[in-house]
Amino acid sequence: MPAFLVWLSRLLPTNPIVVRLVEGGGRRTRDLYLRSGYLGLLAVVLIFGLIGPTTTMKDLAQRGATAFTIIAFGQVALICLLTPVFMAGAIAQESNPRTWDILLTTPLNNLQIVLGTLFGRLFFIIALLVSTLPLFATTQLFGGVPPQAILLSYAIAVSSSILVGAIAVTLSVTRSAGKRAVFVFYVTVVMYLFVTYAADLAARKANPVGVGTGAFETTWLTPLNPFLALESLLLPNAYIIPSTAGLGTIATWWMGHPVAAFCWTCLLISGVMILWATIRLRIIGTRGAHVPWWRKMLQPRTPTGEREPRTVGTNPIAWRERTARFSSAFGLFGRWAFAAAGFLAGLLIVVLYHVAVLSPADFQLALLTTVIAEVVIVALTAINLSGTAVSREREDGTLDLLLTTPIQPGPYLAGKLQGLVQYLLPMILVPFMTLGAASVYVLAGGFGTSQPLAVAATVGTATVTVPVVLPEAAIEVTLVLVAFVAFCVMVGLQWSIKSKGTIGSVIAAFGVVVLVGGTLGICGAASGQSIPVVGAVITALSPVNLTLAAVAPERVLWGGSADLSGARTGLAVGSVLAAAAYFGAVFGMHASMKRTFMMTVRRLAGTT
Repeated sequence: MPAFLVWLSRLLPTNPIVVRLVEGGGRRTRDLYLRSGYLGLLAVVLIFGLIGPTTTMKDLAQRGATAFTIIAFGQVALICLLTPVFMAGAIAQESNPRTWDILLTTPLNNLQIVLGTLFGRLFFIIALLVSTLPLFATTQLFGGVPPQAILLSYAIAVSSSILVGAIAVTLSVTRSAGKRAVFVFYVTVVMYLFVTYAADLAARKANPVGVGTGAFETTWLTPLNPFLALESLLLPNAYIIPSTAGLGTIATWWMGHPVAAFCWTCLLISGVMILWATIRLRIIGTRGAHVPWWRKMLQPRTPTGEREPRTVGTNPIAWRERTARFSSAFGLFGRWAFAAAGFLAGLLIVVLYHVAVLSPADFQLALLTTVIAEVVIVALTAINLSGTAVSREREDGTLDLLLTTPIQPGPYLAGKLQGLVQYLLPMILVPFMTLGAASVYVLAGGFGTSQPLAVAATVGTATVTVPVVLPEAAIEVTLVLVAFVAFCVMVGLQWSIKSKGTIGSVIAAFGVVVLVGGTLGICGAASGQSIPVVGAVITALSPVNLTLAAVAPERVLWGGSADLSGARTGLAVGSVLAAAAYFGAVFGMHASMKRTFMMTVRRLAGTT
C-alpha cells in the first residue's frame, strides 16, 4: 500500500486510539444495554405516535409524518444530552497527565492523537444513530415523510455530536481545566440550547406570517441551534423560511438554507478547534505542577509560614466534600458567579416587564426558560459530582486508604450527601432568587406599573384571570428542588459505589434520573390538564412541571375547572408530598447502601 494511503488510514480506520476505544466499548454489556434502551425508547415513541384514528391513507400518512417529527426531535434531544456525557470521558480521563505523557512518547503524530481521541469517543454516538436508521426507514411505509427529511435530520444530529466532541477534545488536549471542565461542559451545552431557542422564540414573534395563522418566519438564530434547524426542516408550514431577495450572498445562504448553514457551521467550527488542538498538543508536555498565583495570595498562613489548621466539624467526609471543591479558582468563584448571574437574570426580566419591553406572554416565556435551564444545570451538576464522588477515590487510590480507617459506611455516605448538598446550596438557591424576584413583584402590585399582573384564560365557556406568576412559586419550587437534588446525589452515589470508573457511574446515574424525571414529567403533564386538584398534586412531583405550573398556571393546572384556588392548594400540598417522597427515597437508599457498602466496595477495591 502506498505510504500516503497508510498515513491516511492511520488517521481514523486503523488509528490505535480509535481501535482501543471501539474494541473496549464493543465488549461492554452496558453499552449494549444502552443502545438497546435508546432504540427501544424511540420505538415506543413511534408506536404511540402512530396510535389514533386512521380512516384513510391520507390520515395514515399524516400520523406517520407526525410520529417521524416526534422521534426526530427526540433523537436530537437525546444526542445533545448523551454526547456531553460520553465526551466527558475525553476531559476527565484523557486530561490526566499520565495518559498524555504516555501518548506523547508513542510514534503517533499530533493529528492522529487528536482525531483518534475524537472519533474513538464519538463511535458510541454514531452507533446510536445508525441503530435507529431502520426505525426511521419504517416511517416511509406510511407516507408523508420524504427521504430527504430523514437524511437531513441525521445530518443535524451528526453535526451536533461532532461539534460537542470537538469542544470536549479541545478542552482535554489543552488541559484547560482538567476534570473540573466537565461541569463547564454541561453548563455551556445546556445554557446554549436554552438561550438560543428562547431568543429565537422572542425574535420570531416580530416576523409573523399573516394574522392568526400561527406561522412565523425563521430568524438569523435558526442555524445556530439544532432544534431550530430541525423545526425549519420538519415544520415548514409553521416555521417558514423568509424571502432572501435583496440580501447578500452569505445572508441569502444563512437565512435561506438554515439546515445546511447549521451543519456546515458545526463542521467548520469543529475543524478549527481540531486544528488548534493539533497545534497545541505538544505544548502540554512541557507543563509542570505549579501552585496557582491566586492560591499563593489567598492561602492563610501562620507566622512560621505554615498553613493554619482547619476545623473539620462533626463529619470529616462532609467537610472534605464541601471544601475539596474549592481547590480551584473555578470551584471558588464559579458557584457564586452562577448565583449572581441567576439573580441578575431574574431581576432583569422583571425590570424589562416593568418598563413594558416584555408582554405578559414574553415575561412568562423568559422566566420559564431561565428557571428551567437553572434547574437542569443544578440537576446535571449534582449527578456529575455525586457520580464521581466514590469512583474517583477508587481511581486515585484514596478509597483504599479510607477502608483502613475506623469510619463506618453510614457516616461515610451521610457525609458525602451532606457535603455535596451543602456545596450545591448556592446553586440551588438560584431558581429561588429568580422566581423570588418575580413573586415579590406580583405581591407588591407591580410597584405601581401599568403592566397587567394577571392574564386571561378561557376554560370551557368561562373566562377567568390568573396571576402571571403564582406568588408562592419560589418557595414551592425550592422545596421540591432541594429534595430532588438530594435524590440525584444519592442515585449518583449508588452508581459511583458500584462502578469502577467515573464515566460509567455518571452515565448510569444520568440514565436513572432521566427515566424517573421523564416518567414523572409525562404523568404530571397529562394529569394536570385533566384531573382537578389531584392533577396539580401529581404535577408537583417534577421540578420542571412544577415550574411550568407556577409560572404559567393557565396552561397546566385547570383540570377542566375554572377555579384556580383548588389547583393552587393541590400544588402546595403536592410540593410538600413531593419533597417528603424524595427525602423518603433518599433515606431508603441510604439504608440499603449502608448494608451493602462494605461488600461492594471491598469487592472492587484495588481495581480501576
